[in-house]
Amino acid sequence: MQALIQRVRRASVTVDGVVVGQIGVGLLVLVCAEHGDTMAHADKLLAKILKLRIFGDTDGKMNRCVQDLDGAGLHGGLLVVSQFTLAADTTGGNRPSFKNAAAPDLGRALYDHFVQHARVLHSEVQTGVFAADMLVELVNDGPVTIPMRVAAGD
Repeated sequence: MQALIQRVRRASVTVDGVVVGQIGVGLLVLVCAEHGDTMAHADKLLAKILKLRIFGDTDGKMNRCVQDLDGAGLHGGLLVVSQFTLAADTTGGNRPSFKNAAAPDLGRALYDHFVQHARVLHSEVQTGVFAADMLVELVNDGPVTIPMRVAAGD
């Protein structure tokens, strides 16, 4: 399972002209399930994301995670968006193959599990809509963009 994490000042997701999820300061998390991924992979990926120290401390060093922001007087949100295109394979030419992405039913189950678990562990979790045509807007802070993957054996 993999994710692309972006530290944001704000981010939102719009579907059919309606904002379905939005956060202020926090993390935009684009999540992709791949063949062989399990609920345990989703749990491990979420745990790593919640503890990823990419927010500045009082000295300006990236030393705080999103969960530390509440103690700093900020409210760090998570905006979780399904993103099967992270599984793109471009080694065979100019048209990407998505053969490594999980089948839609498994992808939805893993995404739903990831979101439900995130809502248990974190105070503010917003989402996109699985398999919808979404418009994602963000103000990347830094910019800071971190790819992360959890695979079998991790």
